[in-house]
Amino acid sequence: MFNQGLSTNDRKRLLSIAKVIVKEFTHGDWQTLGAHTASLDTVTGHPRLLRSLSFGDEDYEGCAHTVLNTIVERDIDNLAIIEEFVGDRYEIEGINVSTAPSKSRPVIFHPSVFELPDSGLERDLVAVMCPFTSAMEPVFEAINDACIKTGFRAQRAKDIWDHSVLIQDIFSLIFRSHIVVCDFTGKNPNVFYEAGIAHTLGKHVIPITQSADDVPFDLRHHRFLPYLNNNEGRSDLGSELAKRFAKLR
Repeated sequence: MFNQGLSTNDRKRLLSIAKVIVKEFTHGDWQTLGAHTASLDTVTGHPRLLRSLSFGDEDYEGCAHTVLNTIVERDIDNLAIIEEFVGDRYEIEGINVSTAPSKSRPVIFHPSVFELPDSGLERDLVAVMCPFTSAMEPVFEAINDACIKTGFRAQRAKDIWDHSVLIQDIFSLIFRSHIVVCDFTGKNPNVFYEAGIAHTLGKHVIPITQSADDVPFDLRHHRFLPYLNNNEGRSDLGSELAKRFAKLR
């Protein structure tokens, strides 16, 4: 049994770590881990763990899970110690929600501000980040039409209420999305923040704006789509977005 004090994400973390430990750990790894977590007595005192490892017995996996759970139950801070110890030596399996191609090595991280949603990447989802004003409604409709034409579905955080804290719904939406459209019109600080989250999560980010002056200096090296907020301008925006969406399928 897992420690009932662990969150769902903590239990998932421990399961991912346990998979690596069962596959890779040696006697020395177990003893070193026990020393680092002040749990050497738990490791060496278990009647089957190290013996099962030596002889390749079928009960080794269950023994490993039992010992790890006991170590974490002793002190929840041990979970981070275990994760760092294992991560320094072996590759820990994680959830890949990135969609933009990258040559850089993957990074496993655990947000302290946000909760990770239980669902993973949704390949047909386009998250739309824009100011919550009536003037932006026709713009969203143009984006939504472009999504429909290319087999995507558009969603805004303002249309979701799954969490009591709005920013958690925003993070969840970005986390699950394949593409994130960010409208920088009006230099809205919330949209800048959301663009940063999307870039960090490795999403395909498409900046749009009614004025190039609203694009921050640090983001001007990213290509963006300028548009006019009139019928013709929104039509042109939808056409350009549809082309981009099609390439990112």
